[in-house]
Amino acid sequence: MNFNTNQKINQVSKNTLVIDIDIAKHKHFACAIDDPGRMLQKSFPIIQSEVGFEAFYERLLALKVAHEKQEILVGFEPTGHYWMNLAAFLTSRGIPFVMVNPMHVNRSKELDDNLQTKNDQKDALVIARLMRDGRFSYPRQLEGIEAELRNGATLRSKMQEDLNALQNRIIRWVDRFFPEFTQVFKSFGKMAYAVLEMTPLPSDIQGKTPEELLFLYRQVDGMKSPQRPKAKQLVEVVQNSIGLTEGIVMAKFEIATLLSQVKLMQAQLDELTGQLIGLAKQMTDYAYLASVPGIGDVTIVDLLAEAGSLTQYAHPRQLIKLAGLTLRENSSGQQKGQKRISKRGRRKLRALLFRVMMPLIQHNSAFKALHEYYTTRAINPLRKKQSIVVLCGKLLKILHALCKKKTMFNAHQMMTDFASLETVA
Repeated sequence: MNFNTNQKINQVSKNTLVIDIDIAKHKHFACAIDDPGRMLQKSFPIIQSEVGFEAFYERLLALKVAHEKQEILVGFEPTGHYWMNLAAFLTSRGIPFVMVNPMHVNRSKELDDNLQTKNDQKDALVIARLMRDGRFSYPRQLEGIEAELRNGATLRSKMQEDLNALQNRIIRWVDRFFPEFTQVFKSFGKMAYAVLEMTPLPSDIQGKTPEELLFLYRQVDGMKSPQRPKAKQLVEVVQNSIGLTEGIVMAKFEIATLLSQVKLMQAQLDELTGQLIGLAKQMTDYAYLASVPGIGDVTIVDLLAEAGSLTQYAHPRQLIKLAGLTLRENSSGQQKGQKRISKRGRRKLRALLFRVMMPLIQHNSAFKALHEYYTTRAINPLRKKQSIVVLCGKLLKILHALCKKKTMFNAHQMMTDFASLETVA
């Protein structure tokens, strides 16, 4: 049991009224206990509305007086996004609240009655007893730019998913009506979209010369210099096309609709990305994060959206735990299990670190040297994926140090540290 857990246990004293809430969409359930775990108030409902929240607040004050308590501590199990409105209300009233891990609730609910029963009233009592034992965490309500970045980054992620879905629908359309298209274009660039806009079907290309096709494609916005070799290839591959020839009127309408949706969504995505980068640049962390070669503006936006300002973390281990990169091991007796990352943390942050680390290993000399050292050292060499995990943690430590010490990245200093590491090894 660490010191932090002791602090949490001490927070629930004989003067504390512990209120525990099981979150739902329309109606939450709460109960009240004291520090030994005695029930002071059986489960009661909280309606998800202003009237319901105000009634809950009045009830809290009444319970506090009735049981002669000086402090109130509210805890709940976060369920989706339904807890956020109640959390904002509690913050506005100056009432502290904590969160209990949903996994802990699921694994603890059979301790009292040895039954798998699940209901809101029972869950509220389970949450109360977990709080009494110090098994909770302190949530951080995002404010200002951090809240804007989190909301904007979430929207950007959803828009990117929708854009990918539209592109998959275009690929499906091409496979049916113009399967030879992928012989000419391996990916969807400007000219590929221009071809689908002006000449979506093989029949639209047949009988035309490359020069005539180039003239058509220049009419598309943003397409100034279409490639003649590609136009020549198109003329050649359509001669023996196996694309469907029935239902082509609606096929043309479908591809035109998909292309217009892609254009609109891409424009919206670019605008949103620009706004998010502008917000990120207003944070003091931005300059220090941007000083690391290989970390771009979009990466900084996603990092700050997931973790917030890195200066709020007292130690980089907190960031590593937040990313789910903490090592876990299953060992018993003489059997020593293999170490793996816990994956208990923010999945998007962990995925972001892996995406960033791949180009860093290729283009950043310091990280490239470290990766080579970890995978080729004589004692305990790491596999490539293990090395990437270690380097993700090291990257978080470096970024945390840059923001805390308010200093720019120094590749020479990092290489000096690496040289001393080799000497010790």
